[in-house]
Amino acid sequence: MTGTVGARSSPPGTPGLLVVDKDAGMTSHDVVARCRRLLDERRVGHAGTLDPDATGVLLVGVGRATRLLRFLGAMGKSYVGEVVLGVATSTLDASGDVVGRWEMGDVDIDEVRAAAATLTGTIEQLPPMVSAVKVAGRRLHVLARQGLDVPRPARAVTVERFAVAPLPGSPDVVRIEVDCSSGTYVRVLAADLGALLGGGAHLRNLRRTRIGSFTLSDARRLPEIRPEHLLAPAQAVRDLPRLVVDGDVAGAVAHGRALDKTTLGASGGGPWAVVGADGRLLAVYEGAASNRMVAACVLEPAGAPGSDR
Repeated sequence: MTGTVGARSSPPGTPGLLVVDKDAGMTSHDVVARCRRLLDERRVGHAGTLDPDATGVLLVGVGRATRLLRFLGAMGKSYVGEVVLGVATSTLDASGDVVGRWEMGDVDIDEVRAAAATLTGTIEQLPPMVSAVKVAGRRLHVLARQGLDVPRPARAVTVERFAVAPLPGSPDVVRIEVDCSSGTYVRVLAADLGALLGGGAHLRNLRRTRIGSFTLSDARRLPEIRPEHLLAPAQAVRDLPRLVVDGDVAGAVAHGRALDKTTLGASGGGPWAVVGADGRLLAVYEGAASNRMVAACVLEPAGAPGSDR
């Protein structure tokens, strides 16, 4: 699937999703601000923050589709990048100050791969001080700018793949490919890799290549973005199981009423994208107690004008 929906122009207020290929040097909030101006739409948000130095896939919701972002941010992600062995930094990436150096020239690629293998599966990660995680109501990166390093709880994340390859011409640098769960810090993987090898390391040239099924082939750089590149809400949640409803059930969905899973043939614990017979996204439902499913967000409430297509 490409990042273009038809050849129509979307007036301000049309909900949808943009798949952006973020450039280095921009924050995720910078991208949101640019999209607001490009689309003349105030209600814009993003899923899955990318650090300013990182590039790649950033999902941007527009209008009512911002309500879908929490389902998109929870999807698995893929990255490529480079790990510089023998140099640790204050931010765990190339933007920080050097805080340690080690001679690691005798580490061979098989040792690096063996160490990376121990960082796969479900592991515990300590969020970096430069992250947006909140501790006692304050974001860690704000505390870090004040020179503070505070205790914070480790988090369980899943690293499905951590592949390592030599970088030709750079004996102290390895190229990495990572498939992981939401909430995984690739810079922490880089630092932990260096520590396991008896020294230190930091991350550089991080690029996100995928969020769920949205890849770089779907994405466009900001200068290329046009209103017609908005994906419809039904396409925004294309990774969720889909339930098609019509008639009285569609009316119940429009009012946000609880539904029976068995009646609809829904399996698993959700969430589910509930669409009308015409393919338009009506709502996203989540599992509840017993055999019920409840509305997490209703995109087409009863009496709402317009269409999400």
